[in-house]
Amino acid sequence: MENVDMLLEPVRALLMQVGAFLPRLALSIAVLIAGWLLAKVGRFAIKKALRAINFNVLTERSGMDGFLRQGGMETDTTGVIGVLVYWLAILAALIIACNGLGLTYVTDLLGRVIMFVPNVIVALIILAFGAYFARFVGDAVLTYCRNIDLQDADFLGKIAQYAIMIFVVLIALDQINVGGNIVRQSFLIVLAGIMLAFALAFGLGGKDWAAARLERWWPKKKRDLGDDLS
Repeated sequence: MENVDMLLEPVRALLMQVGAFLPRLALSIAVLIAGWLLAKVGRFAIKKALRAINFNVLTERSGMDGFLRQGGMETDTTGVIGVLVYWLAILAALIIACNGLGLTYVTDLLGRVIMFVPNVIVALIILAFGAYFARFVGDAVLTYCRNIDLQDADFLGKIAQYAIMIFVVLIALDQINVGGNIVRQSFLIVLAGIMLAFALAFGLGGKDWAAARLERWWPKKKRDLGDDLS
């Protein structure tokens, strides 16, 4: 009899562990289902809220939606943010479920991922407003240059727009901690190289080109008139 009890002891221990694990598993499944439902509601709510404040109009005018369509995506920036909110809720539910099951390693890994998703959302918002502002400044420079009959107005407007966009992209990359100091230092090196190339071109081999550009942007008659007034 004692031998039978010894043989059944591991079975009893296993059954006790299963009995203790099943309620936690059921609770985790319930948490996942609730998180999935909340994720769908959150995605729908955030998309409705963003469209209510015409965020989709801003992203369309900024060019971000067109960029996504060129990349083969069937949704717009508002839809991307909705998807990110959806997965943010799913990851939060997974963390709660895994924590209930005692899967600490998985919980730590998901915790790192869930800290990254809000930064991506903020970066997208920065890109949306920054791209819209860059296009606005570019159009303003273009209009002003045309009003004063300045040549190469399109060229100057594009320079203003792209210059702002570069800084906006750097801010967005810094928000999601991509590259860090390497990105900023690389940008400064490239910018310094471009400025040095322009300086050498103007000072050495581009005198005639620089004089022609100066004459187009600021004709000699205007310079002479300015000197007379002064």
